[in-house]
Amino acid sequence: GQKQLELEVICPNGARYDDTVTVVVNAAAEGETDSIEFSARATQSIMILKTQIDQEKSVVDSLAPKADYGGQKDIYAILSPATLRGYVFVEGMNTDRMREKTKEIKKARAFVMDKSIGEDAVAETTIADIDHYLTPLSTVVGIVEGDLVELVNGPFKGEKARVQQIDQAKEEITVELIEAMVPIPVTVKGDSVRVIEKEK
Repeated sequence: GQKQLELEVICPNGARYDDTVTVVVNAAAEGETDSIEFSARATQSIMILKTQIDQEKSVVDSLAPKADYGGQKDIYAILSPATLRGYVFVEGMNTDRMREKTKEIKKARAFVMDKSIGEDAVAETTIADIDHYLTPLSTVVGIVEGDLVELVNGPFKGEKARVQQIDQAKEEITVELIEAMVPIPVTVKGDSVRVIEKEK
């Protein structure tokens, strides 16, 4: 009959980017021998660091100087998406050293753990999982013609207006001021308005 052999290779602490390990397994049974060889290469991981809500920037500002501390580049990148509260993505090699570097940061909590891998295993994510955070959203996303908006900067700051037209390419919105004596179309950047009421 066929036998199944499971082999777990655990990387020692201190592995560096591009370190490799080659494992050779030789099996012998009833006069037959077989051999299999495989190798693994150490690559960086993207881990998720929990922070106090609305303290993500403070954590990033404290963590960034530790990225290349003492000539050891353990942290390669830090991402703090504006739309994600309470979490920061950290790319690095050695999870133990990463945890050590975040211990002293007051507003940092802990890395998200993956108990399915092991009791002490840090959860990892991929670029594919977070790439939507890397692409800036258009400032006119979510705004439709007929929405009631408030102008938040410029000469008409504080005025209410109705959206008449949206130029997706230029990220501009043409609005008509509601309280003006004569309806005047005004073109503003998408980030110059705040939606008060959606068109029904």
